[in-house]
Formats: sequence, C-alpha cells, structure tokens
Amino acid sequence: MNFPFFIACRYLFSKKRHNAINIISSIAVGGVALATMAMVCVLSGFNGFHDLIGGLFTTIDPQLEVVPTKGKVAAADDPHLDAIRKDPAVAAFSATLNDDALILFKGRPTVIRLKGIDERYADVTGIRQILYGKGDFELQRANLNYGIPGFGLANSLGGLQFGEVEICVPRKGEQINLLNPAENINVGTLQSSNLCFQVYQSKYDNNYMLCPLSFAQDLFEKQGCISALELKLKSGADEADVKERLQKLAGPTFKVMDRYEQQEGTFNVMKIEKLFAFFFLTFIALVACFNIIGSLSMLIIDKRDDVDTLRHLGATDKDILRIFLFEGRLITALGAIIGLLLGLLLCFLQQEYGLLRLGTTAGSFIVDAYPVSVRAEDILVIFVTVIVVGFLSVRYPVSYLGKRLLRNGQTS
Repeated sequence: MNFPFFIACRYLFSKKRHNAINIISSIAVGGVALATMAMVCVLSGFNGFHDLIGGLFTTIDPQLEVVPTKGKVAAADDPHLDAIRKDPAVAAFSATLNDDALILFKGRPTVIRLKGIDERYADVTGIRQILYGKGDFELQRANLNYGIPGFGLANSLGGLQFGEVEICVPRKGEQINLLNPAENINVGTLQSSNLCFQVYQSKYDNNYMLCPLSFAQDLFEKQGCISALELKLKSGADEADVKERLQKLAGPTFKVMDRYEQQEGTFNVMKIEKLFAFFFLTFIALVACFNIIGSLSMLIIDKRDDVDTLRHLGATDKDILRIFLFEGRLITALGAIIGLLLGLLLCFLQQEYGLLRLGTTAGSFIVDAYPVSVRAEDILVIFVTVIVVGFLSVRYPVSYLGKRLLRNGQTS
C-alpha cells in the first residue's frame, strides 16, 4: 500500500489527541454527505417532473411528426409524404391542419388554436385516454361538424354542452373592410360533442379545439393541404433509427421531429432550471468543503510530533504533505459515498412510499407524491463534481499549512 495513503487512513479512523478534531472531521464528512445527498434528491426530482410532463404530452403528441421546413402547410399528396406513409416501420399515420382562429360564443370573441384531424388521429395518439364527458369520439355526422375543446376552453364556453359556436378566420389574401368586416371573414359552425380533453398543460387545455380535417381545410382555404403528418411506429421499432431513415425520405422539404423536439421550448426550460439547480448545489458542496479545511488545519497542528517521527523514519517533506492531502481526499470521498447512498435511499423511499406528497387528499394533483427518477449519468456527474470540488478545495490550504509546519519543524 502507498505509504502516505496508509498513514492518512490511520489518521482518519484513529482517535485523535483532542476530541474536538474527531468532531470536526465528522462534521466535515457529514457536510459533504448532506450536499451530495441534496444533489441526488433535487436532480432526481427534476428528472421525475421531466418524465411526468413528457408522459402527459405523449397522450396528444404523436411519436413522430413530419412538418414542412418552409411555410405552414404542404400538399397532402406530396411524394415525400407518400413514401413516409409506406415505410414498413409506420403502424399508423394521421394528417392534421392547425392554425389560429377566432371563436364567437354568445358575442364573446376568443382566440383559439383550431386543429383539424382526420379519422385516424385516435390511432396515432392517446386522445381517447384523456377525453372527458358522455359523448362518443365523433367529429362528423351527416352535415354536422363537431368540436372537442380543451378542458379550460370548455369551461370558458360554459361547459361541455355549449350547443354551437362560430369559428372565424380572415379570408386568404384579403384585407378586412372595417366598415363591413363580415365580408372578408370565413365563418364555420361547430357543434358540441359533449366531450373535452385534458392534458394538464394550459397550452392545450385553454387554447386548443379539435375539429374535422375537412372543416379546417375549408375554413382556412387550404383544401388538399396539411400542416403535419403524425406517425405512430410499430412495436419494437427503434425510434432513432426510424427517424433518421424517414428524414432521408423526407429530404430538405420536411423535418421529422420526435416528441421532445415537438415540445422543445418546454423541455429546454426544464433543462435550464435543472442546470441552475446543479450549479447552486455545487456551490453548497464547495462551502461544505470548507469544513474539511478546518479539520485538516487542526489535524496538522495535532500531528507536529508525528512529523518529526516520520522524518526520522525516512519520510520526505513531499511524503508528509501527501499524507494530509490524502486525508482531505478521503474525507471528501467518504462524504460523497455516504451522500450518494443516502440520496439513493431517499429516492427509493419516495418512489415506493411517496413520503413527500403534493396534497392532503388523493387526486388533488396529477400525481399524489413528488415524482423522482434516478439516472445513472446524474449519479456519475454528482460524484465526479463533489470529488473534484473537494480535492481542489483542500489542495492549497494543505500545501500552505503543511509547508509552514515543515519549516517550523526544521527551525526547531
């Protein structure tokens, strides 16, 4: 075994001459452990909410979405889209058309996002899982067109049985006549389907209304056009490989996006929040490492006599400095390992028993307890960060105090 490392281990686990040094060393280990545990729990909490939000979006967002790179719409019978539809990995596809519109209900105008969907939409997304009400998932019957609003939008319309609403959009390429604006506006009527959907995201729940694709195409004057082709892949298909292959089929005219790219803004905000939390907790770990400096300072003073003994045994000044450096590193490593184990234990208990709950009654929120998700890459990054911060924080103080001790020993 390395001589300085062996002596450092003896110093760490042996009883010191002054009991205060043992207490301060324990506090130093505990401080690093608490900082490490906090990093594990907080980052795992961010991962849990990331997965929770991603799971909510999967009910209304397709597995893959093909959108035009230029403009808002593309021809539904585009050869590139036909090639994508025929790909063997595609289990189902659905054409959609969405744009902003104005809804008139009892004289009150409200800007919404109108999304026209075809009859295969339910096969591509999990829309049926988030429908509420007593009606059937039906968008057209004879000459009637039905609208399915988000939960918040349905409330603003007075409930699920709102009767009918008028949807208005400006006519393509025409300026609105302020004296008679009605002549420059396309108006369509949607009937209540006695259904609404709830994604638990205000972007959808408060603004979106689903309608038949043909209704949206007529209203927006986009006959034969779609704004996206939504895809569901066959079970067992590798999403990344299929996406890459479909992108080659789509060429530069279209872009193939997975669920995270479809909600890029939301997930980028969550990543930034997680990054800020990580840097803040790293600073706390750095502060905790100052306890190690105090512990080592007292240890160096306590071991003055041992330094002379080690010199007589043939130890060089470099070996003696390395003893105290190893001591600081051992405290850091021990605290990091204990912190990781405690953090993992708390995350496990939260997953199994929901120790921290989101409400006093079940069903108050989307989930009853704070979601956590432990990821191996986070654990590795946390361990490396704490070790690096700890090693760097003890290097200069040990070098400075150790050299002073050695000079005093040589003078005496």
